[in-house]
Amino acid sequence: MHPLPQTTGDLKRTGVAVMPPVAFWSLRLVETEEQVLRVRQGVLQPPSYRSTSGSFVSVIDGRGMGYAATPDTTPAGLGAAAGQARDWARRVGSLGLTGLGPTHPVPVGGAPFSLAYRSPVESPWQRAPLAETIGLLHGAARRLKCHARIVDWEAGLHLRTTRTLLVTSAGGEIEQCFSDVTADLMALAHHGNLSERRSFGGDCGRQGGVEVLEGLGFTSVAGRVAEEALILVEAPPCPSGRMDLLLLPSQMILQVHESIGHPLELDRILGDERNYAGGSFVTPDMFGTYRYGSELLDVTYDPGVPGELASFAADDEGTPAERQYLIRAGVLERPLGGVGSQIRAGLPGVACTRAEGWHRPPIDRMANLNLEPGATPFEDLVRGIERGVLMDTNRSWSIDDRRNKFQFGCELGALIRDGEVRETVRNPGYRGVSASFWRGLAAVGDRSTWRVMGLSTCGKGEPNQTMHVGHAAPACVFRDVEVFGGG
Repeated sequence: MHPLPQTTGDLKRTGVAVMPPVAFWSLRLVETEEQVLRVRQGVLQPPSYRSTSGSFVSVIDGRGMGYAATPDTTPAGLGAAAGQARDWARRVGSLGLTGLGPTHPVPVGGAPFSLAYRSPVESPWQRAPLAETIGLLHGAARRLKCHARIVDWEAGLHLRTTRTLLVTSAGGEIEQCFSDVTADLMALAHHGNLSERRSFGGDCGRQGGVEVLEGLGFTSVAGRVAEEALILVEAPPCPSGRMDLLLLPSQMILQVHESIGHPLELDRILGDERNYAGGSFVTPDMFGTYRYGSELLDVTYDPGVPGELASFAADDEGTPAERQYLIRAGVLERPLGGVGSQIRAGLPGVACTRAEGWHRPPIDRMANLNLEPGATPFEDLVRGIERGVLMDTNRSWSIDDRRNKFQFGCELGALIRDGEVRETVRNPGYRGVSASFWRGLAAVGDRSTWRVMGLSTCGKGEPNQTMHVGHAAPACVFRDVEVFGGG
């Protein structure tokens, strides 16, 4: 087998040698190495290790775009994939599906360019003794099992490193290496006829090495997770009614993800996801004028936050990434759309076309989508609530096929009366409609409440692609929300 190209220069030389004569081509090599470790009820589960590599070829020929993927990275394998991609481009060129002209869609101009990115890693997980890493899991698991009422408990790690090389016929050369650590903790308490689950929350992943676990407080937080499960199993149910709502960051990230991130994906707005996961209530004419939320709502696409799960120098199409406001002072400014979608819609976008691996095409995806912090300390967020409820960590979600009406359930709730946090309540939930909900944003926590987090299971596309996305958010207060309690 021909060895894998080690540099963008090696890949570029191979591409020039094997690519057919077309208006534009790109060649992306992806190598991924990952390990999953888990301890459940004190027992190490069978560890898993996976290593994959392959290449993705994309070409533009006339007004058509085609692509193909192959695990065969020899010149012969890449040449065969390039031929298939060109054939597909010619087949679809007459159908007018892409909106492309005779120029390529990657905005690199005529001059060659080079970009590089590497996750900030102090201690690569591959170099850490496996017994030591497993020992960390056992230590966290022991802290979770702190009482006889804890009947199920689990600690897990997903460790991943991905290296990508991307070259284009326009002279683009991009080399990126991503390392991330995703951690989870869970304790299930049972008492009487009730069982309540408490987990690590949304603050589960970062780019980096095993040092990420210390930053997350992986072992020390396990005791708190178990204690809160024990409190919940004896807590009364959350009351129902319209009241103020204080969401902590671990729930805010899913609220942002579902009711801002997915509705703003430009390919979804154009109808690409309608058959699979629904469309969007957002329409192209809303950008620049539509009031998405109150004047306190500022949402950015920010690929430069150190350690956030989806930080990078360029997307998988080769577009250099830079911070952009999507919503500023509550007004909708731009969608989450890569170059191809921008051409079709005639709207500006961001560098957000991403692919799960070498065998998938890049599509419009969330990357780092952040709600910017405000100026209100946490104590003042609470003081400003006469009657309300605090909620933390998502446990269930539902949203309609236009990403508009939603309902969320949370793991933990606490009543707020007269500006003070009172008793814990179980099974809290809330529902609303995106426009009225975000316009009810009444207070945004300051930077001390702002947490960088991530979600590792965002699914989209046909065939489905599961991606890591980054989110950062502060604690936020919403007025007059419909709150409900479970059994």
